[in-house]
Amino acid sequence: MMNALLEVRDLIVEFKTRDGIVRVLDQISFDVNAGEILGIVGESGCGKSMTALSLMGLVPTPPGNIAGGRIAMQDQNLLDLDQEQLRHIRGSEISMIFQEPMSSLNPVFTVGEQIAEALRLHEKISSKEAMDRAIDMLQAVDIPEPESRSKAYPHQLSGGMRQRVMIAIGLACRPKLLIADEPTTALDATVQAQIFDLLKNLQKDMDTAIILITHDMGAIAELADRVAVMYAGRIVEQGSVVNVLMEPKHPYTKGLIDCVPHLETNPSTERKRLTEIPGVVPALDKLNQGCAFAPRCAQALSHCNDIKPQLDSVDNAVNIELDHADKNQELVACHLYGTTGNESQGVAG
Repeated sequence: MMNALLEVRDLIVEFKTRDGIVRVLDQISFDVNAGEILGIVGESGCGKSMTALSLMGLVPTPPGNIAGGRIAMQDQNLLDLDQEQLRHIRGSEISMIFQEPMSSLNPVFTVGEQIAEALRLHEKISSKEAMDRAIDMLQAVDIPEPESRSKAYPHQLSGGMRQRVMIAIGLACRPKLLIADEPTTALDATVQAQIFDLLKNLQKDMDTAIILITHDMGAIAELADRVAVMYAGRIVEQGSVVNVLMEPKHPYTKGLIDCVPHLETNPSTERKRLTEIPGVVPALDKLNQGCAFAPRCAQALSHCNDIKPQLDSVDNAVNIELDHADKNQELVACHLYGTTGNESQGVAG
């Protein structure tokens, strides 16, 4: 098996609060291969964005702290690097598209200058060459009249154009990995589809791996090759998009898929109510010792609240090591499939 571009192993992130130390990421493990799209999906508050910030070295410290694990980019552990070394990697090797472009773009600089800044910083080229490259990037993300638009300020562009500018900044230095954190937030459906098509086309052209963070199962189905489902700071299911969407195993994954509205070819006069997952994501300082989803799960067993399930292969392998797992194999953390766990082991995934 080829080496992964990015390897995340047993990542633990904790935050100091007034009520004590709260674990917001609990032993997260996954791989991203070159040129593939990994989707990370889950409700708000499940740890998706915190995972992205951890990969970028942007966890606010204090009060946050990466308490354990390994984040390896081509066999180099990013957690061993200082901030100066990370600044050389951010933007050039690994980039991120943040959720809201209006708050991420600097309002006092033109969008062309903001794209060119990344090029000047990482590639040590002249201002003119950087601006020429910035205009080329605006053209690459399908912004009309890129030369004149490069002189515009963020407030002079539409939401869809601002998001395209963010993508241009992220891809300007042709990074090996792009993290797209909710890249279509607050955009209408038509613009969302355009952004998704753009990401997929650029990913193929540049052979850039993408981590797509979203709560939208439709986006996962359209874009991703593999998917990791997160809940309350843990990965509860992981596998190929086809396997997970067509035959979901974890009750939470099934709930997310059932929540997606579907068009009916022959609708009846009786309107079915859209399925919903009861309750809300629990506060991370109020989790039980077992499965965090148990209080909301209709299939919970008697021991689900007390014993933490491991992320194991569906075909009953116990405590499977991700390094030796088939990347198309589906992994699930659920007692319904015979997985076991205890307090000392935590989650192997």
